[in-house]
Parts: sequence; structure tokens; C-alpha cells
Amino acid sequence: MPHVLIYHIRSIKNLLRTGFIRRISVTIELNRKYSKKALAIIKMKKCFFTLVLLFFLAACAGKAPLPVTEDERIEPRVTKPPITKVDPFVPVGWDDVEGWQQDQIEAAFVTFRQSCRAIAKRARWQEVCAEAGKIDLPGAQNSREFFETYFLPHQVRNEDGSFEGLITGYYGPELPGSRTPTDIYKYPLYTQPDDLLIVDLDEVYPELSHYRLRGRVVGHRVVPYFERSEIDNGQNPLAGHEIFWVEDPVELFFLHIQGSGRIRLPDGELVMVNYANQNGRRYRSIGKLLLERNAMTRDQMSMQNIRRWVEENPEAGQQLLAENPSYVFFRELPPEFTSPPGALGIPLTAQRSLAVDPRTIPLGAPVFLATTYPGSEQPLNRLMVAQDTGGAIKGQVRADFFWGMGNDAGAFAGRMKQPGRLWVLFPKELDEDALQNRVASAMSGTDEIN
Repeated sequence: MPHVLIYHIRSIKNLLRTGFIRRISVTIELNRKYSKKALAIIKMKKCFFTLVLLFFLAACAGKAPLPVTEDERIEPRVTKPPITKVDPFVPVGWDDVEGWQQDQIEAAFVTFRQSCRAIAKRARWQEVCAEAGKIDLPGAQNSREFFETYFLPHQVRNEDGSFEGLITGYYGPELPGSRTPTDIYKYPLYTQPDDLLIVDLDEVYPELSHYRLRGRVVGHRVVPYFERSEIDNGQNPLAGHEIFWVEDPVELFFLHIQGSGRIRLPDGELVMVNYANQNGRRYRSIGKLLLERNAMTRDQMSMQNIRRWVEENPEAGQQLLAENPSYVFFRELPPEFTSPPGALGIPLTAQRSLAVDPRTIPLGAPVFLATTYPGSEQPLNRLMVAQDTGGAIKGQVRADFFWGMGNDAGAFAGRMKQPGRLWVLFPKELDEDALQNRVASAMSGTDEIN
């Protein structure tokens, strides 16, 4: 094949890879007035791809080969040895589950039964959820008997065969605020804007099925959505989408990081707000920036110390917050929600709900956690329920512990970065074929497990 053809084909691949030319499937979450524009843009992108492809092919046919530089030569393909992944689940006995006999299991039983509202119709959970519904008054003895009768523990293992992983914490902040702006409450929470465009890639790139692109329409172009510095610079590009105003911009920033929380109104009413969407910009850790700039040591790193640093350095602190371009949009939840809903849509239970990577651990499953309290060696061993997920929660032995609502919960969550181990409780009636299918999905790392 002529070198110039190789060069142009590689150029096309690079354009596809970097996103300048894409066949896209668009889910349009914006006002109707933008739908015609979005459709026109899709057609223009397809035409553009065709013209570019013809241009490159014509160039190959009509011109003499260009000299090939050292960087453009095709290197021989090097075959890497396959990576052997281990079975992520190891069956064990109840005596092998560290701290199983010491936990107050009835609290976890109630949390699991709440999850059955979301998973009871799934074949593998039908029987155990039906049996859970028969227990009217859960106590220490009948709750433990329920799990030991209908479940078998399986220790979770990392790809390298190790059993230990990282356990972090999260919580729901509570911020004083108002439904209208005042001299005190002047920092807004926004609902999802009408012009936010959502682009799905899964139909063309199945391997990217968990990813979405977000942007907005400007003229005949789709451009990235406003970043944090553009939204909070006083120009107010999202005017009209405010749902609450709060007092403290630093507390608001951490509400964005947590994704949900409560607003305490002047009359004492508590309103739950929850993640609705995000601007599509990549999250940038301000804690990592402080470490890189030697403003804080790794031992000092915690949510509380970051907040303190921003408050003690007002100008530099606001500049630091603006360096995280990611921005979260919220929705107000009905009054019956006193805790944020997790990935199952079930309200989370303080100190019993766990965020996991659903590619390994099925949502709704009981998970026994063995770790320690933040910043100490005191054991924290208890039965949790996998009810949530998180963007940073990736990997087999990886979990996020939900501490609850308010400042006290935040004090624990902000300092939690502990080693820990996990045991998933699978229903006993799960046949061998079904378990092997689950293992295969977890080892592939692509599919969410039910």
C-alpha cells in the first residue's frame, strides 16, 4: 500500500478517535426549538465525514507519495502476552467473613428489604425478596438466620488476586438557603438547562456505551457546554434556571462534589436536592492541585482541610474552585425524601448503604464490609447493601460508604480513605451457570451486573 494512503487512513482514524468526525446517535434533552438545529447538525456531520473521506482518497490517487518521516513509519505489531484475570468471587464459609458474628444484622435486613422494591422482579432475587417480606418484626436472631439460610458469602478479589481495596466515604451536605435571592443567600443552584445537548455514542461505539458527550448549539455548531468559570463569573448565562440560593459558595462547591444534599429554608423546612445532570466537563480534583502546589501535604489532605484552606485564602480559593470545570445541575425531590436516592432509586440508609462498581457487584446485593473508622485502627465491620454507584468507584474491591446527612456525617466522610475487604452475599438458589455468567461479566469489565 502506498505510504501516502497509509498516512491518510491513519489521519482519518485520528480524527475519528479525537472526536472531530463521528457518526453519532443523539438523545436531545433540550427545548423543542433546538431539535431542528440538532437534526441539521447530524446531517452536516455525516456529509462532512463523506466529503473528508473522498478528499483523502482523491489525494491518494492523484498525488505522488510523500516522503515518509521517521515518526510516520508503521512499526511491526508487537503481540503482548494476554492478561490473565482471576475469578472475582471466592466462595467462603460464614466463619471466614471477618466480624460477621459481631454486627447488628437487623439494620442491614431492613435496608435490604427496601432494595427489594427495585430488584424483587428480577429472577435471581425473587425468592429471597419474597422470604424477606414474610418477616414482620426483624430482630437480631431472625435477621441473621435469614441471611445464613438464603445466602452464601463470596469474598471479592481484585484482578491481581489480592483481596484488599480502597474504601472511601460520602454524605449529604445540609446548606441554609432560600427559594429567592437575598443579601445573605446569593449563590444559586441551577436545574438542568433547556439548551443542554446530550450525545450518546453507544450505537456506533458499543465500547463507549457508558459515556455521553454534552454540549450546546451555537448557530450551526455544537460546542462544549459552559464550564464552571463561565457560569460563576457574574455573567449569569443560566439565568432563569435557579431553584435555590445558598449562603456559602464553598459549601455549594462541595454539594456539587457529593451530588445531593438538603437545603434548610428560613422557616425550617428541609428540601432534598439531587443530581439531575452535569455540564460534560471533566472533573478536576482541587485536592490534587493543592498537593501539586505544595499548599498541603498528603497527610493533611481531607475535605475539612481543603474547605479551611479556601476560606483562609479567599481570592486564591475562588480561583482554585474555578479550576474544576465540572458543574452539576440539581432537581428538587418530593417531601417524602429525607435521604438522597441511590442508583436503584431507593433512599439511602446512613451507614448501611454502599456505593460499588456494578460491573462487579450487583446493585441490591448485601455486601459485608471489613474496614476501619476514618483515621484510626478501630474496626468497622458491618453488613451493607449495594444501593449506589459513583464516578470514582471503579474496580472490584472498591466501595464508598454512605455516612448520612449533615456536618457530623461529613466529618467522617471527608476523612475516610481506608483499606478494606468485601464479601458479596449471593442467593443460594443461584445455579452454577448463572454464577459463572456473572463471573464472566465481571471479568470482562464491560457489563453491569443485575
